[in-house]
Amino acid sequence: MDDEKQTPTLASDTLYYHDSEELNEPTAENNSLHRGLKPRQISMIALGGAVGTGLIIGSGTALTRGGPLGLLIGYGFVGFVCYLVMVGLGEMAAYLPHSKGWLRSDWVKCAYLRHSKGFAGYATRFVDPALGFGLGWNYLFKYLIVTPNNINAAGVVLTYWSGARKVPTEVWMVAVVNLLGVRVFGEMEFWFSSLKVISLIGLLLMGIIIDLGGNPKHDRIGFRYWQHPYGPMGHYLLSVVKNEHLSIFLGFWATLTNALFAFILSFYFGTELIGVTVGEAQNPRKNIPIAIRRTFFRILVFYVGGVFVIGLVVPSTDTTLFTANKSKTGAAASPFVVAAQLAGIRVLNHVINAAVLIFVTSAANSDLYTASRTLFGLASERKAPRVFTRVNRNGVPYVALILCTAFCALVFLNVSSSSAKVFVWFVNLVSTFGAITWMCISYSHISFMRALKAQGKSRDSLPYKAPFQPYGSWLALISTAIIVIFKGFDTFMPFKADTFVTSYIGLPIFACLYGGYKVFYQTRQIPADKVDLVTGLKAIDDAEERYLLEEKARGPQSFVGKLWDSL
Repeated sequence: MDDEKQTPTLASDTLYYHDSEELNEPTAENNSLHRGLKPRQISMIALGGAVGTGLIIGSGTALTRGGPLGLLIGYGFVGFVCYLVMVGLGEMAAYLPHSKGWLRSDWVKCAYLRHSKGFAGYATRFVDPALGFGLGWNYLFKYLIVTPNNINAAGVVLTYWSGARKVPTEVWMVAVVNLLGVRVFGEMEFWFSSLKVISLIGLLLMGIIIDLGGNPKHDRIGFRYWQHPYGPMGHYLLSVVKNEHLSIFLGFWATLTNALFAFILSFYFGTELIGVTVGEAQNPRKNIPIAIRRTFFRILVFYVGGVFVIGLVVPSTDTTLFTANKSKTGAAASPFVVAAQLAGIRVLNHVINAAVLIFVTSAANSDLYTASRTLFGLASERKAPRVFTRVNRNGVPYVALILCTAFCALVFLNVSSSSAKVFVWFVNLVSTFGAITWMCISYSHISFMRALKAQGKSRDSLPYKAPFQPYGSWLALISTAIIVIFKGFDTFMPFKADTFVTSYIGLPIFACLYGGYKVFYQTRQIPADKVDLVTGLKAIDDAEERYLLEEKARGPQSFVGKLWDSL
């Protein structure tokens, strides 16, 4: 490539170029994604992704281990950490929604690197290309695992019905996989998510009504399940450690690891969705901050409120709960189903179980969407085979989708092992990959803030300014690191090779990805005063201006239209 034909847009050791025609950039006519997601779709997809396996099913395991109070505190703390990660990512994404571009860098010995998209792009741009490479593949691995995890959860939900248990589990797995598809992802998930939100609101109201005595038994439960003989805190591994106080602490710590899994699965509700779909969002600078503000209330209401209600109406000692440490054929997969059973409300338990089935199937669809888009992004950045950049005329990366769908076959592990055991493996893998993602995002945001300070730019001028910074990102980074290091403590009580490997294998995989790229390309961490905070801003400003002009030309929006888009 002839450097004399290029015009650098930044006078520093790192030069960025934007001649997309000369560099054969993907365009809408060949192999790029379409910006077809509307604000209401982004908002509802984000919310719908929150209502998944971690809350609806995983909370049962957390309740038995940590008790109602431990469950509430654990989910509340990790929810706050999740929020800190999200606002940090949101600050970067609102300032610089990634556009197409190439860089030539003296910090990297290879001649040209494609700008990464999503949050891996911020790691590449603000920290080190090696970190962006490792983060991109780590994120892909997480979603290659979480999709079959949700399919496996769907099988668990189905076995609640005796009729479904007469059919081999693998048959149901095939049926669920065939239901997945992303051709009309935005609109389909909008309606699925709407149904999920309405159902979850109904479940929360049901729990409160049952607790206050509005049940067939007219039994006012109150905080009965927080008192003796149940207790506010659980006793986990008491028979092993032989110490009640240590057992209570381990039970609480176990809720942190379960909550980590839950919130990682719910990254769609405002965190990773910001980084993944920003390339397909209309006017991202306006819509991303809106999605962020809404997410805080979603965390508060749906997760913290959800586990609080569960702790009120379901005792932590109930034997009908499906827990991740043993198989119970016919056990209720969701604590909400158990609540309906205990209250003596006929038929409702089956209705709730059917709603839970929709929850996890929809979550699997969302996960498959993210996996295919992530693989497409890696291929676009030349970090994966170029064949995965192929898209059809609707802008769907069909080659990447085919490979990601093939990984759903991992769910057939439950043919030789129980669904509960496979659930444990998937939980361990997903939580490790997800925790690494959180840490990388937080560190990227820390580097972004350092670069702003080093280059004399005020955070007050940003389109969105994240609260609690810089302490928030440091708290998220350190807290997540501690949880991920010690989350597999119970694999040593006694030692179990399968759970140990699945708990920690994500760490060496990421280290190999990061270290291998760094050694091969001899990359260095980008100094704060050399971080590029300029390239691409003009294109983003122009796109935003065009959008606003088009919106103005359409005239004022009706009240109904504003309400519809605000959903």
